[in-house]
Amino acid sequence: MKYVFGPVPSRRLGQSLGVDTIPLKTCNWNCVYCQLGRSVPLAHERREYVPRKAILEELKTALAAHSPGEIDWLTFVGSGEPTLHNGLGWLITEVKALTDLPIAVITNGSLLYLPEVRRELQPADAVLPSLDAGSPDLYRRLNRPHPEATFERLIDGLATFRREYTGQLWVEIMLVRDLNDSEEALSSMAAVLQMIRPDEVHINLPTRPPVETWVQPPDEEGLLRARSILGAIAHIVYPASGSFDLSGSDTLLDALIGIITRHPMQESEIVASLEHWSADEVNSCLTDLKSSGLAQLIERYGKRFWSAAPAHFPDTAQRSKTVREKGRSILE
Repeated sequence: MKYVFGPVPSRRLGQSLGVDTIPLKTCNWNCVYCQLGRSVPLAHERREYVPRKAILEELKTALAAHSPGEIDWLTFVGSGEPTLHNGLGWLITEVKALTDLPIAVITNGSLLYLPEVRRELQPADAVLPSLDAGSPDLYRRLNRPHPEATFERLIDGLATFRREYTGQLWVEIMLVRDLNDSEEALSSMAAVLQMIRPDEVHINLPTRPPVETWVQPPDEEGLLRARSILGAIAHIVYPASGSFDLSGSDTLLDALIGIITRHPMQESEIVASLEHWSADEVNSCLTDLKSSGLAQLIERYGKRFWSAAPAHFPDTAQRSKTVREKGRSILE
C-alpha cells in the first residue's frame, strides 16, 4: 500500500493503523529532532498532494483485512504535516462513515490558525498538536519553521482550536537535552499550556534517529524537572514495545518500506516483527532491504535504524558520498 501502513504499536493509541496524506517529506517545520530527516524544501501550501479517493480506497481495503480488535485507533500521521493536505477533512468524514474506530490526527498544529483547518479536524476523536517551545526564539531554533508558520500563529491557533474543539486535545512536547529542558524553557511552556488548557500533555523523547546528530534525550533530572513544572496532566511517553504488522502489502519488502518511510525501525524491531519467519527468511529480507535502493541505514545512540532512502539525513549523505568515492557502499 502507498498511503496506509501498520498497524504499528503506540503507547498512547495501542495498535494504530496509520494513514499518510502527503509525500515524504512534506512539512512546514524542519525540527532538529525529526526522525524523517530534513524538510527540503519547506512546504506551506495546502493542496491535494495525493488523491484523496486513492487514500480512501486503501483504507477500505486495510479495514476489511483486519478482524475486530486488531486495530485500536486510525491515525492520520506520516511523512510530514498531514494538515497540508486540503482533503483531510473530507477523509475524516468519509472514514467516520466506514468504521466506529476512533480517529486521531497527529499534527504540528501550525495551521490551526486557519478556520478551515480547525473545522476539518472537528470530527476527530483526538488531536495531538505539538508545543516544543514557549517563546518565539526557542521555537525558531528547535522547530525551524517556514517563515509564514510563526510562533504567534501557532499559539493563537492552538488556543482558538481548544475553545472550539470538543474532542480530546493531547499536546505533545518533544524534550531535547540542553535545549528545552531548562527551568526557564519549561516555565514558558507551562504558561502557554495554562492558556491552551489541553486534556493531556505528552512528553516525548527523541529515541528514534533525529536528523541532527547532536540531539539527545533529557537526563533523569531533566525529566523530573519537566514533570514538576508542567503539572499533573503531563506524563512521559516512552517508546512502545510490540511487533509491527507487515501484512498490508503485496510483498514483505513493500510492507517494510511503507513503515520505515513514516516510522524508522531498529533492525531489532524488524527481526522481532519477523519472529514467525525462519532465520534464513529473516536474513534474506534484510539483504533485500539493503540492496533495494529504497532504504538507508542511520546510526544514532549506537543503534542501527532503517529509514526510507529519500529521507535527507545530511551526515549520512556525506558519509555515503565518501564511501562511494572509496568504491564501496555504506550498506555493506
